[in-house]
Amino acid sequence: MASGTSGTSGTSGTHHHADDPRNGDILIYVNGKLQPRASASVSVFDSGFILGDGVWEGLRVHHGRIAFLDQHLARLYEAAKAIDLDIGLDRAALTAALYRTLEANRMSDGVHMRLMVTRGLKSTPYQDPRACIGPATVVIIAEYKLPRPETLTRGVRLFTVHVRRGAPDVQDPKLNSHSKLNCITACIQAAKAGADEALMLDPLGFVATCNSTHFFIVRGGEVWTSTGKYCLAGITRANVLRLCREHGIPAYEKDFSLTDVYAAQEAFVTGTFAGIAPVVEVDGRRISATRGPMVERLQGLYLQLIERDVAARGSAA
Repeated sequence: MASGTSGTSGTSGTHHHADDPRNGDILIYVNGKLQPRASASVSVFDSGFILGDGVWEGLRVHHGRIAFLDQHLARLYEAAKAIDLDIGLDRAALTAALYRTLEANRMSDGVHMRLMVTRGLKSTPYQDPRACIGPATVVIIAEYKLPRPETLTRGVRLFTVHVRRGAPDVQDPKLNSHSKLNCITACIQAAKAGADEALMLDPLGFVATCNSTHFFIVRGGEVWTSTGKYCLAGITRANVLRLCREHGIPAYEKDFSLTDVYAAQEAFVTGTFAGIAPVVEVDGRRISATRGPMVERLQGLYLQLIERDVAARGSAA
């Protein structure tokens, strides 16, 4: 964007946020070097640009520490191994790079990070990994970015799209890959329908997930989410299920249909950026007028869990 800031013109849903002028001057980590936003770049021969060949993680910073970093790195390295990508840095070195980026930008709170790893440079535009001629490309972008307060109270509206979450023998949905075209086309369809995000079904027609978040409903005091077979292994999703177990809230991973969704008392989505956000409408059916009591309770418990996690780390390095 011309301003160099994290503009949100036309953006909606759980990733909606206000511009922060400080983002115009951030330093971005590119393969060990910290570069100004205006000049940070990768080659047009990079595997990520040519093919979307890479994996990534979104991270939230709280009190100078990266929340749930162990879980995020475990998911990143598992995905990299699955696509036979050598990140080139062990977990200690990658952790040091993340905190080096925060320290260079003097950031401690209200920060969202995007950690991206691609297969690196290619000798020519071609999909075969054997055409790569160098190490992986590692990029870290840290921005001042917070969800809009109204997102966490007034909620979002979803629209069920025709784009399905695929089976793992097509493209494993558990991979947090740069290749997100199915989610992008789902997002486009939802936006054209006037909704904030897309609700996606699995190959059998059961509810799977959203295009950029995980989906839950509340029925009769119970929390339901999908089986997880056709969605990313969400860190926030897993933490919500953990909180339900710890606090005696019945929670189930199960198959359920849109009929179950339309009759739900509450619904919500989860993700690293916004945490837990209520869903007030699905396909024009009103679920609730605003945030319900279960969502509000889980939001409070989730903030406490973040506090415990970062406090247990002891230091920001």
